[in-house]
Amino acid sequence: MNQMKGKDRWNDLFEFAMYVLAGGCFVYFLVKGNGAKMFQAVLIVAVLLLIRLVVKWTRSTMFTSLRFCVLLFIFITMFLANEFGYYGVIPYLDKIEHLFSGVILCFIGLLIYTKASAHPEGTEPPSSHVAVWLCLFFSIAMAGVWEIYEFATDHLFGLNSQNGSLLDTMTDIICGTSGAILTACYLALKARKRALPLVDIR
Repeated sequence: MNQMKGKDRWNDLFEFAMYVLAGGCFVYFLVKGNGAKMFQAVLIVAVLLLIRLVVKWTRSTMFTSLRFCVLLFIFITMFLANEFGYYGVIPYLDKIEHLFSGVILCFIGLLIYTKASAHPEGTEPPSSHVAVWLCLFFSIAMAGVWEIYEFATDHLFGLNSQNGSLLDTMTDIICGTSGAILTACYLALKARKRALPLVDIR
């Protein structure tokens, strides 16, 4: 328990550092007169607060590894990629983001399964096999949903998220699916050791 609290304390520090960095970016780009980057800094803070609100509203438990993955994903996508413009610096950064999103969505699938399969004491616990398969399929499905969203916004608002390329769309889905498969394999191993995060299941 103390080890879990220690790890979560590091997550608290990581999140606090992102608030500070977002504030610094806002001031810096205010001086530079860059409104778009200022808005991005505000959006980062809004996303961090929204996650906290959703967790509290749903009375969910964001276990340590999931929280760290979410915070790291926000740092990579919103700070490195958008705020600091590292898309042109780090090769295949977009694909790394999609691979990482597959990992996070798998964990979120586990969180959803845990909430949906809550059982009274003394009744049959949920199945680890079902949990792992649901995590995998949920993550793969969300990779497809995201590409539908990008396709819709590109055509409705004249954006270029998919670079007008089927190859870009499919490689994004493949990267997300690869992250999901790797995470599902990890969860399957944890389930065999009866150490699946969040719940004690058979």
